[in-house]
Amino acid sequence: MKSNKTPGAAVHGVLLLDKPRGITSQAALFRVRRALGAAKAGHGGTLDPLADGLLILCFGAATKFAQRHLEADKRYTARVRLGETTTTDDAEGAVTQRRIVSIDRAQVEAVLPRFVGTIAQTPPLHSALKRDGKPLYAYARAGEAVDVAPRAVRIDSIHVLGLDDGVLTLDVRCGKGTYIRALARDIGVALGCGAHLAGLTRTESAGFRLDQAIGLDAAEAAGTALRERLLRPDALLQDLPRQDLEYPQAAAFLQGRRLSGLAPLPDAAADSEIRVYGPPAAGAPDMLLGVGARNGAELVPRRLLSPEELGSPTPPQPRSGSGPIHQDATP
Repeated sequence: MKSNKTPGAAVHGVLLLDKPRGITSQAALFRVRRALGAAKAGHGGTLDPLADGLLILCFGAATKFAQRHLEADKRYTARVRLGETTTTDDAEGAVTQRRIVSIDRAQVEAVLPRFVGTIAQTPPLHSALKRDGKPLYAYARAGEAVDVAPRAVRIDSIHVLGLDDGVLTLDVRCGKGTYIRALARDIGVALGCGAHLAGLTRTESAGFRLDQAIGLDAAEAAGTALRERLLRPDALLQDLPRQDLEYPQAAAFLQGRRLSGLAPLPDAAADSEIRVYGPPAAGAPDMLLGVGARNGAELVPRRLLSPEELGSPTPPQPRSGSGPIHQDATP
């Protein structure tokens, strides 16, 4: 995730954007941030300029949790040009070989199973993956030969959506670190005709779908009214178990204190992250305090929201007559 601060309002939330092809993720983020008038922004996973589709944009407090979505499972519609290989394994590179293609759907279906599951994938030479502190594309542009070791990636499913005039359209569900360019290249090798990635659309990421997103032009036209479309920052955390705290516990948690003696949380594995809430004001939505980790009866703070991000000038205060709290003496 990339994040920065510029003069603007304290806007907190998540926007699902349908990024158009032809611009960088950072450029799309800048244009939406300007429309919102937001001071702090970031995104939860880059889309290449040649790709379009779902881009998760985070503002204010939500930027604290965007890192989790860099490693989230994703889904793509990939358009693979059969019979052409390129220097970059996608349409941006120079064509290195052309072949006449006579591949049918049955032949494609026959090779796809070998790419499903945990597989060894060699990243493209033109990629941002670093070796000795230098991105691979820098070696490639300089004409330097470099050995790239295969890496284990997980592909959950691949389904054929169409095959027309040498363009194979695939629906791909995959885990973090998967290069769809490399997948297109390797399918071309398996078919014996060569291939490159001609187009890519991200359709899902971490449970969010493209049909929930707004286009860039519409987002800019909405201006500050776009704030009404923002999801709450905890939309990024819905997959985590939930811990609710009372006033004394919430205040201690926001001070960075470990809490002990808590009731069991059955769905929280040892040392796993959980989303933590404090008691809201009457009629207000739940108050997200941050992310912690449960270890038995203990809760350890990991990522906390500031008073400004809580929407309150002061952290939650104990009510008179509140019960005792068990906590460690050190943050």
